[in-house]
Amino acid sequence: MAATVSKPLAELPSNAEELERCLLNPEWRLFSGCLYKIMIKGDDGEDNLVMPFAPNRAQKRFIRRLWHRNLILKARQLGFTTLIAVMWLDHALFNANQRCGIIAQDREAAETIFRDKVKFAYENLPPELRERFPLARDSAVELLFAHNNSSVRVGTSMRSGTIHRLHVSEFGKICAKYPDKAQEVVTGSIPAVPTNGVLVIESTAEGREGEFFNMVGIAQANHASKKVLTPKDYRFHFYAWWQEPRYRLPVTTVAITRDEHDYFDKIEAEMDCRIDPDQRAWYVATKQADFAGAEERMWQEYPSTPAEAFQVSTEGNYYAKDMIALRKRGGVTRLPVLDVPVNTYWDIGKKDGCAIWFQQESRGDDRFIDYFEDHDKDLRHYVAELRAKGYIFGTHFLPHDAAHERLSDYNKSTEQMLQDLMPGERFFVLPRISELITGIHAVRKHLKGAYFDEVRCKKGIERLEGYKKVFSRAANGYIDTPNKANGCSEGADAYRQYAQAKELNLIDGATRATTYQEAPPPDWRT
Repeated sequence: MAATVSKPLAELPSNAEELERCLLNPEWRLFSGCLYKIMIKGDDGEDNLVMPFAPNRAQKRFIRRLWHRNLILKARQLGFTTLIAVMWLDHALFNANQRCGIIAQDREAAETIFRDKVKFAYENLPPELRERFPLARDSAVELLFAHNNSSVRVGTSMRSGTIHRLHVSEFGKICAKYPDKAQEVVTGSIPAVPTNGVLVIESTAEGREGEFFNMVGIAQANHASKKVLTPKDYRFHFYAWWQEPRYRLPVTTVAITRDEHDYFDKIEAEMDCRIDPDQRAWYVATKQADFAGAEERMWQEYPSTPAEAFQVSTEGNYYAKDMIALRKRGGVTRLPVLDVPVNTYWDIGKKDGCAIWFQQESRGDDRFIDYFEDHDKDLRHYVAELRAKGYIFGTHFLPHDAAHERLSDYNKSTEQMLQDLMPGERFFVLPRISELITGIHAVRKHLKGAYFDEVRCKKGIERLEGYKKVFSRAANGYIDTPNKANGCSEGADAYRQYAQAKELNLIDGATRATTYQEAPPPDWRT
């Protein structure tokens, strides 16, 4: 869309001496509205608007708290990428021999930031000022200034040389989608920032794992303990949706339930803030329109508190509350592999997905020491994975359909094929249950006494916590049917095989049957 000018810049001081004095003041340059222009999205399909840059409330707060290393957890569309692009441009224009960089998740995003924020602000400087700052290089990813040898550039990595100012945009999404790039940022780009430099990492939340999640946890802990930060420590910055003045709708247009008002009242008490009726209306309308059935996505994109940004929703989730209780009692921990047989519990999905849980019993406790899943592989692949783990196996529990013959090159059942691949191993095909909810209740019952290794079972735990019902827009709620689309059903179904075996008292007997038993002595009388 085209950009339309809606508001002129404030006038520069007409007195040359006064102008020079003002230009020496970084705060005046950023706050006065005299130097930089930005593009903002117009409402209701309007063209982009060109406005003088003036930091909003959240941006001003960030500037006041700026540290050597900064970690921003935020709601969407608060303008931090724009702010930092202007700050880096300003720093490069007025300081010699400086290298300023911006990292984005991919090259297209990096070039868009450069074109619409950095280069746009430079090209729209007042003409009398722009003449002072000629370019020695002008490309799609870098501006190098001829008057002082400083530059601003963008990319997906900043490994080479010293970077005096570095901004990593949407690092949570980089960690989730491009873990190799995230590792490159951590090992290559971040160390390029000197101790006296400035590093800003900002993102909305993106799941409960990855470098961004871990870094936020450390920065939050430092903030909570009021630790005196060194230049190598990250200062934690959090900016909620309710801090953005634009996020509001007329309360008369949105129905807000009592439970929703209770939620907002709780946030007000926890965050010592005020969420007025029009803000509440905007939040409820946004959640209903954009995130119906995906409450955790609303928390990620528009968090009310830092903890909420990474929170897993219990709404519509079969086991979320049970897993919360399990974590509270210490059920997710580090578990050693004991010198006892390992039972396995399988689910072999119809779309070539397979999940396997590994369990040991010790003193009445069921200890899940490992988990494995993969897709689009044949049974030989899974057998090779089991052998590579080096466990001594007890019984392999298979789902009911593993006994069905499959029309294939061999016309054998899954059970028969596994027995051929693993001769001498013991397999047990569990009976089919008539109602899914019976198996769900069995899982909930036996989660109360289970323990999981937090490292080897990490993916499996995520599958249990993410096992959800289908959301029906027609019914405006969840229906009692598992959501097969989010990748969690196979891991959850495999764990249900364990609960069903436990209910049928099969585990102890199966384990004993595969352990060594002393043969009875011969009858001396014969």
